[in-house]
Amino acid sequence: MVGEIRAENVRKTFAQPDGQPITVLNNINAEIRAGEFVSLIGPSGCGKSTFLRAVAGLGPPDEGQMTLDGAVLNKPGNDRGLVFQDPTLFPWLNVRENISFGLKVRKLHKEKKDDIAHFIKLVGLNGFEKSYPHQLSGGMAQRAALARALVNHPKVLLLDEPFGALDAFTRMNMQDELINIWKERGTTTIMVTHDVDEAIYLSDRVFVMSARPAKIESVIDVEMGRPRARDLPGFLQLRAKILKILDFAGKTEEIQYYL
Repeated sequence: MVGEIRAENVRKTFAQPDGQPITVLNNINAEIRAGEFVSLIGPSGCGKSTFLRAVAGLGPPDEGQMTLDGAVLNKPGNDRGLVFQDPTLFPWLNVRENISFGLKVRKLHKEKKDDIAHFIKLVGLNGFEKSYPHQLSGGMAQRAALARALVNHPKVLLLDEPFGALDAFTRMNMQDELINIWKERGTTTIMVTHDVDEAIYLSDRVFVMSARPAKIESVIDVEMGRPRARDLPGFLQLRAKILKILDFAGKTEEIQYYL
């Protein structure tokens, strides 16, 4: 099986407007197993998206290295699919054209037309192939973005708060859709989220990151079968444990952001 991610002594620093450096990731060491679903959670601005971008090859670390199956990641590649909070669909292309765009650039879209049809069906967009982004709901647009990322058969799927802009009901439906896709594909998945419940509901493990400069404060194993009921004692205990690690226990105003 493929899709193992390793972070070894990863450090990332950015220059502030005044020219002073600011360290975002500080000596990060982590292993994400092939086929695993991992969520990254932590205070806003702590470096979760920076970690994800480093895996994507969009911002290689200043020190240390990220590897995928032993190969150093220092540039983007088709072996990694990235989905943002905004679906970033091309407004002038319909659903099918958006999903097949990457394949068309690589001149593979004709021989992969069965794949395109498969992923349209997989994300539940049958019948909407010719619809344009402005004709889609938020959830449907994110399904198209997921299909576009998956159609390249990436080893790793990277999700940067993919459901953050959706209403609560659509968000929960999309979480179930994502788990079904993950079960079928077995793709290593790393998701950035601010939602503790979402992290517990979806993940095999939750990486809790500290405030900047970020380190991995704790790795929480979610030892529950799927599907998961959000009101079970084990689920609630994990939520309380993660909130305590985040040091927000009892701080009601701040906790709301994470629920």
